[in-house]
Amino acid sequence: MPIVETEDRGAVRHVILNRPEKRNAFNDELVLGLRDALSAAADDGGVHCVVLRGAGPMFSSGMDVNFLGGLAADPGQLRASRRPIIETWNLLEEMPKPTIAQIHGACIGGAMELALAADLRVMAAESVIGLVETRVGLIPDVGGSSRLPAVVGLGRAKEMIMASKVIDGVEAERIGLVNRVAPAEELDAATEQLVNELLACAPRAVALAKRLLDSVAKPTLSATLELEVVAQELCARSEDFGEGTRAFAEKRQPEFSGR
Repeated sequence: MPIVETEDRGAVRHVILNRPEKRNAFNDELVLGLRDALSAAADDGGVHCVVLRGAGPMFSSGMDVNFLGGLAADPGQLRASRRPIIETWNLLEEMPKPTIAQIHGACIGGAMELALAADLRVMAAESVIGLVETRVGLIPDVGGSSRLPAVVGLGRAKEMIMASKVIDGVEAERIGLVNRVAPAEELDAATEQLVNELLACAPRAVALAKRLLDSVAKPTLSATLELEVVAQELCARSEDFGEGTRAFAEKRQPEFSGR
């Protein structure tokens, strides 16, 4: 089975993360497979809307644990390893078609940063979502720090990122993080309803509105994405990150020193 599957439902392309045995955690293969699938959807004139979802029990648990291990072993590789991730996540935001992240189970860390790059989000009420990087001495550095304030406001974004807050679908809808929330068994129907509302509108007008709104909401995105990696390089070389990764591996609470 391909690591990223696609399914066409009329003019709607479903792109499916298909690494359920690893909770759809992102390794190099999954990132590159997603990049290829999104590029193909963007270039296909018959596709008017893209829905991104995950196979198995959850949307995605975020970056593969080996990514943390590699970063701890060689912080100097951060920019090179981050580049294809940023390019792939940006495809969701930059393609001239509406994109929807359909979230079930859990959407954590880098997976939430991917969902933030989508235009709209639909989430199961009992699912959970959050950016938990500060718990291991890092920051959200593949767009989460740059995009979340534009979606939920600065105060909510600070709380979610600085406190590594994880919330359910009901709270996510209340604060504007997701557009629709539904019981898990009705998630497909809720997504389809939103898709149909988008398809009832003129594709060119939707594309131009998307470009304009993103420009207004995130006018300095390229600059803040660079600030993210600069900050993450500092975090990756800190004693706190070393302690955070050890604590994660040993399944204990870290004892941070602030160094």
